Amino acid sequence: MMMEEETTMMAALSTLRPSQLADLSCSILSLSFHHRRRLCFLLSSPCLFSVTLHHLHSLSLPHKTLLIARHLLFSLHHLTLHFQPPPLLPLHPSVAMKNRDLDAVLLLLFLCETHQHNPDVLERPHSEWRKVLSNLCSDTMLKITSITGIFDGAALIPYIEMVTRCRRFVGIMGCGAKEGKDVAASPAAVVALPAVEVKGGGVECVICKEEMKEGRDVCQLPCQHLFHWMCILRWLKKRNTCPCCRFQLPCDDIFGEIQRLWGVLVKTSGKSPDAEWT
Repeated sequence: MMMEEETTMMAALSTLRPSQLADLSCSILSLSFHHRRRLCFLLSSPCLFSVTLHHLHSLSLPHKTLLIARHLLFSLHHLTLHFQPPPLLPLHPSVAMKNRDLDAVLLLLFLCETHQHNPDVLERPHSEWRKVLSNLCSDTMLKITSITGIFDGAALIPYIEMVTRCRRFVGIMGCGAKEGKDVAASPAAVVALPAVEVKGGGVECVICKEEMKEGRDVCQLPCQHLFHWMCILRWLKKRNTCPCCRFQLPCDDIFGEIQRLWGVLVKTSGKSPDAEWT
């Protein structure tokens, strides 16, 4: 039985045109293959496996949660590329992982996956883990390879299941965006906003309630609403939403960005926009 998160993502995928779904499937499967290949390499190296496992053990639970949150944000960014206006800027640099952290989160997620489906494996001595996990990882790689020619929602199910597990874990740890909490728009996103010339006049800036005069340069948000530059800059220093329609700009808060991108999927799926962390 599908979880609510999986249903939401599949419903959003169903709104894509066949060509969009094919592009997204190809991108996600390529990324999944790259991550699995990285994991196989890690498991094939006794030294790298030992170092990565030690690194995982050295991390506190909050640091493990942050690691998973960064991986979740990276994954949602790829999943939502076709469901929102063209990105104003690349994914925030703080989400880009060094190889050590990428190895750690891939191993952590694989250990969780193994515990769910093959719990007996992890009851063995640690010295036997690498060999057994390597065999399991190889089997998974064969499954991914066998569906690389299929460009539909079903081919994305392993990826969707991974996103669901990560989102639920982050939510359980109480790291979801707090309801009613405002976060500032990313400075990089604000700098990327375009200036447009007012044509026709008579258009009111909803922040200051004054007219935006014809011929004047004003700020246009991706939702197409216009504002005086000074008005919207002050506004976006405190919150990342459009004053008119609540469209959300990117922010530099990892958990706020996760909630923003999840909101894109919820809206596309046709469900209530007030989806809670579970």
